[in-house]
Amino acid sequence: MKVLFVVQGEGRGHLTQALTMEKALRDNGHEVVEILVGRSKTRELPGFFMKRAKAPVSGFWSPNFLPSKANQRIGLTRSIAYNLIKSPMYLSTIHFLYQRIKHSEADLVINFYEILTGITYFLLRPNVPEVCIGHQYLFMHPDYSFPTEHKMSQKLMLAFTKITSLGAEKKLALSFRQACDVDKKKIAVVPPLLRDDVLSMDCACEDFITGYILNAGFSASVMQWHDAHPDVPLHFFWDKEGADETTRIDETLTFHRIDDKKFLQYLSHCKAYATTGGFESVCEAMYMGKPVMMVPAHVEQECNANEAMNEGAGVVADRFDMDKLRTFTDTHTPDTTFRDWENSAKWMIVSRLEAVVESHQEHLQTAGFAFSRYFHWVTIKDTFKKFTFWN
Repeated sequence: MKVLFVVQGEGRGHLTQALTMEKALRDNGHEVVEILVGRSKTRELPGFFMKRAKAPVSGFWSPNFLPSKANQRIGLTRSIAYNLIKSPMYLSTIHFLYQRIKHSEADLVINFYEILTGITYFLLRPNVPEVCIGHQYLFMHPDYSFPTEHKMSQKLMLAFTKITSLGAEKKLALSFRQACDVDKKKIAVVPPLLRDDVLSMDCACEDFITGYILNAGFSASVMQWHDAHPDVPLHFFWDKEGADETTRIDETLTFHRIDDKKFLQYLSHCKAYATTGGFESVCEAMYMGKPVMMVPAHVEQECNANEAMNEGAGVVADRFDMDKLRTFTDTHTPDTTFRDWENSAKWMIVSRLEAVVESHQEHLQTAGFAFSRYFHWVTIKDTFKKFTFWN
Protein backbone atom coordinates (compact mmCIF):
# COMPACT_ATOMS: atom_id res chain seq x y z
CA MET A 1 0.00 0.00 0.00
CA LYS A 2 1.41 3.39 -1.06
CA VAL A 3 0.36 6.38 1.03
CA LEU A 4 0.62 10.15 0.60
CA PHE A 5 0.52 12.40 3.69
CA VAL A 6 -0.84 15.96 3.79
CA VAL A 7 -0.12 17.58 7.14
CA GLN A 8 -1.21 20.82 8.75
CA GLY A 9 2.01 22.40 9.99
CA GLU A 10 0.45 24.50 12.77
CA GLY A 11 1.92 23.46 16.11
CA ARG A 12 3.73 20.25 16.92
CA GLY A 13 0.93 17.70 17.30
CA HIS A 14 0.02 16.93 13.68
CA LEU A 15 3.69 16.68 12.72
CA THR A 16 4.53 14.14 15.43
CA GLN A 17 1.38 12.17 14.55
CA ALA A 18 2.56 12.02 10.94
CA LEU A 19 6.00 10.74 11.99
CA THR A 20 4.43 8.06 14.17
CA MET A 21 2.03 7.05 11.40
CA GLU A 22 4.85 6.84 8.87
CA LYS A 23 6.81 4.45 11.10
CA ALA A 24 3.74 2.31 11.83
CA LEU A 25 3.02 1.97 8.11
CA ARG A 26 6.64 1.10 7.31
CA ASP A 27 6.67 -1.50 10.11
CA ASN A 28 3.65 -3.14 8.47
CA GLY A 29 5.19 -3.30 5.01
CA HIS A 30 3.61 -0.16 3.54
CA GLU A 31 5.27 2.86 1.92
CA VAL A 32 4.81 6.58 2.45
CA VAL A 33 5.65 8.06 -0.95
CA GLU A 34 5.65 11.75 0.03
CA ILE A 35 4.80 14.10 2.91
CA LEU A 36 3.27 17.47 2.04
CA VAL A 37 3.30 19.98 4.91
CA GLY A 38 1.44 23.28 5.12
CA ARG A 39 3.60 26.28 5.95
CA SER A 40 3.49 30.07 6.06
CA LYS A 41 5.86 32.98 6.58
CA THR A 42 5.43 32.61 10.34
CA ARG A 43 5.51 28.80 10.35
CA GLU A 44 8.57 26.95 9.15
CA LEU A 45 9.11 23.21 9.22
CA PRO A 46 10.85 22.27 12.50
CA GLY A 47 14.22 20.57 12.36
CA PHE A 48 13.11 17.47 14.28
CA PHE A 49 10.52 16.69 11.61
CA MET A 50 12.91 17.07 8.68
CA LYS A 51 15.46 14.83 10.40
CA ARG A 52 13.05 12.01 11.27
CA ALA A 53 10.81 11.83 8.21
CA LYS A 54 11.87 9.03 5.86
CA ALA A 55 9.74 10.02 2.87
CA PRO A 56 10.48 13.11 0.74
CA VAL A 57 9.04 16.26 2.35
CA SER A 58 7.62 19.23 0.43
CA GLY A 59 6.02 22.39 1.76
CA PHE A 60 3.05 24.32 0.41
CA TRP A 61 1.39 27.60 1.36
CA SER A 62 -1.46 27.00 3.76
CA PRO A 63 -3.82 29.03 6.00
CA ASN A 64 -2.58 29.64 9.51
CA PHE A 65 -3.72 31.28 12.71
CA LEU A 66 -2.09 34.51 13.89
CA PRO A 67 -1.57 35.19 17.60
CA SER A 68 -3.08 38.14 19.41
CA LYS A 69 -0.96 41.24 19.97
CA ALA A 70 -0.01 39.85 23.38
CA ASN A 71 1.21 36.67 21.59
CA GLN A 72 -0.90 34.42 23.80
CA ARG A 73 -4.33 33.48 22.41
CA ILE A 74 -5.20 33.23 18.72
CA GLY A 75 -6.29 36.53 17.16
CA LEU A 76 -9.40 35.37 15.29
CA THR A 77 -10.10 38.63 13.44
CA ARG A 78 -6.45 39.02 12.43
CA SER A 79 -6.34 35.40 11.25
CA ILE A 80 -9.48 35.70 9.09
CA ALA A 81 -8.31 38.95 7.48
CA TYR A 82 -4.83 37.60 6.80
CA ASN A 83 -6.08 34.40 5.17
CA LEU A 84 -8.66 36.21 3.03
CA ILE A 85 -5.86 38.33 1.60
CA LYS A 86 -3.84 35.19 0.88
CA SER A 87 -6.75 33.28 -0.73
CA PRO A 88 -5.45 33.59 -4.35
CA MET A 89 -2.27 31.85 -3.25
CA TYR A 90 -4.32 29.08 -1.64
CA LEU A 91 -6.09 28.44 -4.96
CA SER A 92 -2.66 27.67 -6.41
CA THR A 93 -2.06 25.32 -3.49
CA ILE A 94 -5.28 23.43 -4.25
CA HIS A 95 -4.06 22.86 -7.81
CA PHE A 96 -0.67 21.78 -6.45
CA LEU A 97 -2.25 19.26 -4.04
CA TYR A 98 -4.43 17.81 -6.78
CA GLN A 99 -1.43 17.33 -9.08
CA ARG A 100 0.66 15.74 -6.32
CA ILE A 101 -2.17 13.33 -5.44
CA LYS A 102 -2.82 12.53 -9.11
CA HIS A 103 0.82 11.77 -9.96
CA SER A 104 1.88 10.13 -6.68
CA GLU A 105 0.53 6.66 -7.60
CA ALA A 106 -0.67 6.49 -3.99
CA ASP A 107 -3.40 4.07 -2.91
CA LEU A 108 -4.41 6.32 -0.04
CA VAL A 109 -4.15 9.96 1.09
CA ILE A 110 -3.97 10.61 4.83
CA ASN A 111 -5.02 14.13 5.75
CA PHE A 112 -3.73 15.38 9.11
CA TYR A 113 -6.27 18.19 9.53
CA GLU A 114 -5.21 20.31 6.56
CA ILE A 115 -8.19 22.35 5.35
CA LEU A 116 -6.96 22.76 1.76
CA THR A 117 -6.97 18.97 1.33
CA GLY A 118 -10.67 18.87 2.12
CA ILE A 119 -11.34 21.70 -0.32
CA THR A 120 -9.28 19.91 -2.99
CA TYR A 121 -11.39 16.77 -2.60
CA PHE A 122 -14.60 18.81 -2.67
CA LEU A 123 -13.73 20.78 -5.81
CA LEU A 124 -11.57 18.43 -7.87
CA ARG A 125 -12.51 14.94 -6.60
CA PRO A 126 -9.15 13.08 -6.81
CA ASN A 127 -9.62 9.37 -7.52
CA VAL A 128 -7.64 8.30 -4.44
CA PRO A 129 -9.44 7.56 -1.15
CA GLU A 130 -8.83 10.04 1.67
CA VAL A 131 -8.70 9.29 5.40
CA CYS A 132 -8.57 12.10 7.96
CA ILE A 133 -6.70 11.66 11.24
CA GLY A 134 -6.94 14.02 14.21
CA HIS A 135 -8.41 14.55 17.63
CA GLN A 136 -10.66 17.28 16.21
CA TYR A 137 -12.87 14.71 14.43
CA LEU A 138 -14.09 13.62 17.84
CA PHE A 139 -15.92 16.98 17.97
CA MET A 140 -18.23 15.59 15.23
CA HIS A 141 -19.20 12.60 17.41
CA PRO A 142 -22.82 12.85 18.63
CA ASP A 143 -21.77 11.94 22.20
CA TYR A 144 -19.08 14.62 22.45
CA SER A 145 -19.62 17.15 25.24
CA PHE A 146 -18.29 20.66 24.61
CA PRO A 147 -17.35 23.13 27.36
CA THR A 148 -20.14 25.51 28.29
CA GLU A 149 -18.33 28.70 27.19
CA HIS A 150 -17.45 30.20 23.77
CA LYS A 151 -20.23 28.51 21.81
CA MET A 152 -19.72 30.66 18.69
CA SER A 153 -16.00 29.78 18.56
CA GLN A 154 -16.93 26.12 18.92
CA LYS A 155 -19.31 26.36 15.95
CA LEU A 156 -16.59 27.97 13.83
CA MET A 157 -14.11 25.25 14.85
CA LEU A 158 -16.63 22.54 14.04
CA ALA A 159 -17.27 24.08 10.61
CA PHE A 160 -13.50 24.23 9.98
CA THR A 161 -13.18 20.57 11.00
CA LYS A 162 -15.98 19.52 8.64
CA ILE A 163 -14.30 21.33 5.73
CA THR A 164 -11.00 19.52 6.39
CA SER A 165 -12.81 16.19 6.07
CA LEU A 166 -14.73 16.85 2.83
CA GLY A 167 -14.55 13.78 0.59
CA ALA A 168 -13.07 11.55 3.30
CA GLU A 169 -13.85 7.83 3.28
CA LYS A 170 -13.14 7.65 7.01
CA LYS A 171 -12.43 10.05 9.88
CA LEU A 172 -10.16 8.56 12.56
CA ALA A 173 -10.92 10.49 15.75
CA LEU A 174 -8.02 10.31 18.21
CA SER A 175 -9.45 10.09 21.71
CA PHE A 176 -8.39 9.98 25.38
CA ARG A 177 -10.74 7.03 25.86
CA GLN A 178 -12.74 4.40 24.00
CA ALA A 179 -16.06 5.37 22.41
CA CYS A 180 -18.37 3.81 19.85
CA ASP A 181 -17.82 4.35 16.13
CA VAL A 182 -20.40 6.33 14.16
CA ASP A 183 -20.69 4.63 10.78
CA LYS A 184 -23.28 7.10 9.51
CA LYS A 185 -20.74 9.93 9.87
CA LYS A 186 -17.78 7.73 8.87
CA ILE A 187 -16.19 8.30 12.29
CA ALA A 188 -13.99 5.67 13.93
CA VAL A 189 -12.69 6.36 17.44
CA VAL A 190 -9.06 5.30 17.92
CA PRO A 191 -6.27 5.88 20.48
CA PRO A 192 -3.81 8.79 20.17
CA LEU A 193 -0.76 8.41 17.92
CA LEU A 194 2.16 8.64 20.35
CA ARG A 195 5.75 8.09 19.29
CA ASP A 196 7.76 5.04 20.29
CA ASP A 197 10.10 7.44 22.13
CA VAL A 198 7.23 8.24 24.49
CA LEU A 199 6.13 4.63 24.93
CA SER A 200 9.64 3.44 25.79
CA MET A 201 10.77 6.42 27.89
CA ASP A 202 12.14 5.69 31.37
CA CYS A 203 10.27 8.01 33.73
CA ALA A 204 11.26 9.54 37.06
CA CYS A 205 9.82 12.12 39.44
CA GLU A 206 12.39 14.83 40.06
CA ASP A 207 11.76 18.10 41.86
CA PHE A 208 11.00 20.46 38.97
CA ILE A 209 8.06 21.49 36.78
CA THR A 210 8.24 21.30 32.98
CA GLY A 211 6.15 23.53 30.73
CA TYR A 212 5.34 24.01 27.05
CA ILE A 213 4.18 27.41 25.76
CA LEU A 214 3.92 27.55 21.99
CA ASN A 215 3.08 31.27 22.13
CA ALA A 216 6.02 33.00 23.81
CA GLY A 217 3.72 35.72 25.17
CA PHE A 218 2.81 33.37 28.04
CA SER A 219 6.37 33.71 29.38
CA ALA A 220 5.35 36.86 31.28
CA SER A 221 2.80 34.83 33.25
CA VAL A 222 5.42 32.19 34.01
CA MET A 223 7.98 34.77 35.18
CA GLN A 224 5.40 36.53 37.32
CA TRP A 225 4.71 33.31 39.23
CA HIS A 226 8.43 32.53 39.40
CA ASP A 227 9.18 35.92 41.01
CA ALA A 228 6.85 34.97 43.86
CA HIS A 229 8.20 31.40 44.11
CA PRO A 230 11.93 31.55 43.27
CA ASP A 231 12.63 28.30 45.12
CA VAL A 232 10.62 26.12 42.65
CA PRO A 233 12.71 24.92 39.66
CA LEU A 234 11.00 25.53 36.29
CA HIS A 235 12.02 24.38 32.81
CA PHE A 236 9.77 25.79 30.07
CA PHE A 237 9.91 25.25 26.31
CA TRP A 238 8.94 28.12 24.00
CA ASP A 239 9.08 29.27 20.37
CA LYS A 240 10.41 32.79 20.93
CA GLU A 241 11.89 34.05 17.68
CA GLY A 242 15.66 34.60 17.85
CA ALA A 243 16.01 33.05 21.31
CA ASP A 244 19.08 31.01 22.21
CA GLU A 245 18.87 27.26 22.63
CA THR A 246 18.77 27.88 26.38
CA THR A 247 17.75 31.14 28.06
CA ARG A 248 18.62 30.96 31.74
CA ILE A 249 16.78 33.64 33.71
CA ASP A 250 18.31 32.56 37.03
CA GLU A 251 19.19 29.38 38.93
CA THR A 252 15.61 28.07 38.99
CA LEU A 253 14.01 29.34 35.77
CA THR A 254 15.18 28.31 32.30
CA PHE A 255 13.50 28.66 28.92
CA HIS A 256 14.49 26.19 26.19
CA ARG A 257 13.92 26.47 22.46
CA ILE A 258 11.52 23.77 21.31
CA ASP A 259 13.52 20.60 20.77
CA ASP A 260 11.59 17.35 20.60
CA LYS A 261 14.14 15.02 22.15
CA LYS A 262 15.11 17.45 24.89
CA PHE A 263 11.44 18.14 25.67
CA LEU A 264 10.70 14.44 26.21
CA GLN A 265 13.68 14.09 28.53
CA TYR A 266 12.40 16.91 30.74
CA LEU A 267 8.78 15.74 30.55
CA SER A 268 9.68 12.18 31.56
CA HIS A 269 11.64 13.35 34.62
CA CYS A 270 9.49 16.23 35.88
CA LYS A 271 7.22 16.25 38.90
CA ALA A 272 4.38 17.95 37.00
CA TYR A 273 3.64 19.50 33.61
CA ALA A 274 2.12 22.86 32.60
CA THR A 275 0.98 23.52 29.03
CA THR A 276 -1.38 25.54 26.87
CA GLY A 277 -3.36 22.36 26.19
CA GLY A 278 -2.23 20.80 22.90
CA PHE A 279 -3.72 17.31 22.57
CA GLU A 280 -0.45 15.56 21.78
CA SER A 281 1.61 16.77 24.73
CA VAL A 282 -1.28 16.22 27.17
CA CYS A 283 -1.50 12.61 25.97
CA GLU A 284 2.26 12.20 26.36
CA ALA A 285 2.06 13.46 29.94
CA MET A 286 -0.88 11.15 30.67
CA TYR A 287 1.01 8.14 29.32
CA MET A 288 3.96 8.99 31.57
CA GLY A 289 1.65 9.45 34.55
CA LYS A 290 2.39 13.18 34.98
CA PRO A 291 -0.19 15.56 36.50
CA VAL A 292 -1.07 18.36 34.07
CA MET A 293 -2.20 21.96 34.27
CA MET A 294 -3.68 23.40 31.06
CA VAL A 295 -3.93 27.10 30.16
CA PRO A 296 -5.78 27.02 26.81
CA ALA A 297 -4.74 29.45 24.08
CA HIS A 298 -7.75 28.84 21.79
CA VAL A 299 -11.07 27.03 21.63
CA GLU A 300 -9.67 23.67 20.51
CA GLN A 301 -7.34 23.63 23.50
CA GLU A 302 -10.27 24.55 25.73
CA CYS A 303 -11.97 21.36 24.53
CA ASN A 304 -8.80 19.32 25.08
CA ALA A 305 -8.41 20.73 28.57
CA ASN A 306 -12.05 20.05 29.44
CA GLU A 307 -11.72 16.42 28.30
CA ALA A 308 -8.44 15.84 30.15
CA MET A 309 -9.89 17.35 33.32
CA ASN A 310 -12.94 15.08 33.07
CA GLU A 311 -10.58 12.12 32.71
CA GLY A 312 -8.83 13.12 35.94
CA ALA A 313 -5.57 13.92 34.15
CA GLY A 314 -5.25 17.55 35.20
CA VAL A 315 -6.66 20.95 36.06
CA VAL A 316 -7.55 23.97 33.93
CA ALA A 317 -6.36 27.51 34.67
CA ASP A 318 -6.51 30.94 33.01
CA ARG A 319 -2.83 31.70 33.68
CA PHE A 320 0.34 29.86 34.65
CA ASP A 321 -0.33 29.74 38.38
CA MET A 322 1.72 26.69 39.36
CA ASP A 323 0.20 26.72 42.86
CA LYS A 324 -2.89 25.16 41.33
CA LEU A 325 -0.77 22.49 39.64
CA ARG A 326 1.17 21.71 42.83
CA THR A 327 -2.07 21.29 44.79
CA PHE A 328 -3.44 18.92 42.15
CA THR A 329 -0.17 16.95 42.09
CA ASP A 330 -0.58 16.02 45.76
CA THR A 331 -3.74 14.00 45.00
CA HIS A 332 -3.10 12.88 41.41
CA THR A 333 -3.15 9.16 40.52
CA PRO A 334 -1.90 8.00 37.09
CA ASP A 335 -4.54 6.42 34.82
CA THR A 336 -3.35 2.94 33.80
CA THR A 337 -6.37 2.37 31.53
CA PHE A 338 -5.12 5.15 29.26
CA ARG A 339 -1.80 3.30 28.79
CA ASP A 340 -3.67 0.11 27.81
CA TRP A 341 -5.83 2.06 25.35
CA GLU A 342 -2.81 3.79 23.82
CA ASN A 343 -0.83 0.55 23.44
CA SER A 344 -3.42 -0.69 20.93
CA ALA A 345 -3.16 2.42 18.74
CA LYS A 346 -0.90 1.41 15.88
CA TRP A 347 -2.45 -1.93 14.90
CA MET A 348 -5.95 -0.48 15.28
CA ILE A 349 -5.23 2.52 13.04
CA VAL A 350 -3.23 0.62 10.41
CA SER A 351 -5.98 -1.99 10.11
CA ARG A 352 -8.57 0.78 9.56
CA LEU A 353 -6.44 2.29 6.80
CA GLU A 354 -5.95 -1.08 5.10
CA ALA A 355 -9.71 -1.67 5.21
CA VAL A 356 -10.39 1.64 3.44
CA VAL A 357 -7.97 0.78 0.62
CA GLU A 358 -9.37 -2.73 0.26
CA SER A 359 -12.93 -1.38 0.12
CA HIS A 360 -11.96 1.19 -2.50
CA GLN A 361 -10.25 -1.41 -4.66
CA GLU A 362 -13.26 -3.74 -4.39
CA HIS A 363 -15.50 -0.83 -5.43
CA LEU A 364 -13.32 -0.16 -8.47
CA GLN A 365 -13.42 -3.84 -9.44
CA THR A 366 -17.19 -3.96 -9.05
CA ALA A 367 -17.61 -0.77 -11.06
CA GLY A 368 -15.24 -2.13 -13.72
CA PHE A 369 -17.17 -5.41 -13.90
CA ALA A 370 -20.49 -3.55 -14.22
CA PHE A 371 -19.07 -1.38 -17.01
CA SER A 372 -17.66 -4.47 -18.72
CA ARG A 373 -21.08 -6.18 -18.58
CA TYR A 374 -22.76 -3.06 -19.98
CA PHE A 375 -20.18 -2.69 -22.75
CA HIS A 376 -20.53 -6.40 -23.58
CA TRP A 377 -24.33 -6.09 -23.82
CA VAL A 378 -24.10 -2.99 -26.03
CA THR A 379 -21.68 -4.83 -28.35
CA ILE A 380 -24.02 -7.84 -28.63
CA LYS A 381 -26.96 -5.53 -29.23
CA ASP A 382 -25.17 -3.63 -32.01
CA THR A 383 -24.03 -6.86 -33.61
CA PHE A 384 -27.54 -8.31 -33.46
CA LYS A 385 -28.96 -5.18 -35.11
CA LYS A 386 -26.73 -5.75 -38.13
CA PHE A 387 -28.30 -9.13 -38.83
CA THR A 388 -31.90 -8.51 -37.84
CA PHE A 389 -34.63 -5.95 -38.25
CA TRP A 390 -33.97 -4.68 -34.70
CA ASN A 391 -35.16 -1.10 -34.26
